[in-house]
Amino acid sequence: MSEYKYKSMDEYGKSFEGRMHANNVFELEALINNQDQDLINYKVVKQRAFRLGARKLNRKDIINMVVQLEQLTKSGVPLLDGLSDLRDSADEGYYRDLLSSLVESIQGGKTFSEALKDFENDFDQVFISLIEIGEESGELDKILKDMGASLRWIDELISATVKLLTYPAIVGLVVLAVTGFLMVYLVPQILPFILEMGGEVPFHTKALIIVSGVFINYWWAIFIMPFIIFYTLKTMGKRSKKVKYRLDYLKLKAPIFGNILLKIKLARLANYMSLLYASGINVLRALQICENLMDNAVLEEALREVGKKIRDGKGISDSFKQTQIFPPLVIRMVKVGESTGNLDESLLNISYFYNREVQGAIDKIEPAISPILSVVMGTLLGWIMMSVLGPVWDAIGNIG
Repeated sequence: MSEYKYKSMDEYGKSFEGRMHANNVFELEALINNQDQDLINYKVVKQRAFRLGARKLNRKDIINMVVQLEQLTKSGVPLLDGLSDLRDSADEGYYRDLLSSLVESIQGGKTFSEALKDFENDFDQVFISLIEIGEESGELDKILKDMGASLRWIDELISATVKLLTYPAIVGLVVLAVTGFLMVYLVPQILPFILEMGGEVPFHTKALIIVSGVFINYWWAIFIMPFIIFYTLKTMGKRSKKVKYRLDYLKLKAPIFGNILLKIKLARLANYMSLLYASGINVLRALQICENLMDNAVLEEALREVGKKIRDGKGISDSFKQTQIFPPLVIRMVKVGESTGNLDESLLNISYFYNREVQGAIDKIEPAISPILSVVMGTLLGWIMMSVLGPVWDAIGNIG
């Protein structure tokens, strides 16, 4: 599907300009005719291979769209009219362009879910599948309400995680900057004076001289090495499934943060599975949809294994258990839901429990980060001061 920039005119001679997605110029003309306008001229908008800030809906826009559509459809407003109202009230930008394309696609004969498939970078498979179910069942407003609650929960979870990681990242950069300043500027000016005094240089001072030399001669490598390592591992992960699996495994096993990451992934899985199952999608299809949403090769492989065992005739909880990836809580709650027939409620309980645990872990870790970083900074400064002032005091003592 291409993006066209066009100019059109209505029967009263009023001209319009805009952008529209279409498979070809004939579809473009048909879409414009549906708006009681005639196509005057057009040109294809070329897509650049790389664009800073590539166009994609943010979570806030998606949440606003879902919540507003739910309110409109619940009030009896037709879907197409609701999307048109959202488009007309949106500011200029990608969000407005996307809404325009959705309106045009629906006017051209597509369903809402079919129109959303043209924007798979913005809407995941769960989103599209649930919309499709809402259209088929006639309960789109209920589906939109559940999706809105789920999206708000995910947004709060991501915001809490970002908050947890932001502070140590900033303090870490400050520590690195202070260390670099001391090693590159301050230490080289003091060390010649220490060496001129003679006497035996302590081991920790020799270590400081070596580290300072590394900073002076290879500061550029120290600065760019984290980025090189990051992008190298990322590229290797894209090219090799084994490397990606190993890296994702290490992420889940990382001290402190690995356990939190696993709980976030499981909470998201349980939440989506509950929505899908409650909407009428069977367990196998729900597992297949959720595979691509985990963004972790270990969990994706585990879900594939669960699906395979269920197809072979094993129970749902037994299939989860045999992967040896999912914690006992998940297996226990799935077993309860399987036996009572309320699997969607059991999955929601898993999501609620892990969400509470993640919030609790973040609340505990956040205040503990500050003293830990203070100890690191104090140890670093203490080592530098002891390495610099220690020989000075020794020299003064020898003079006495």
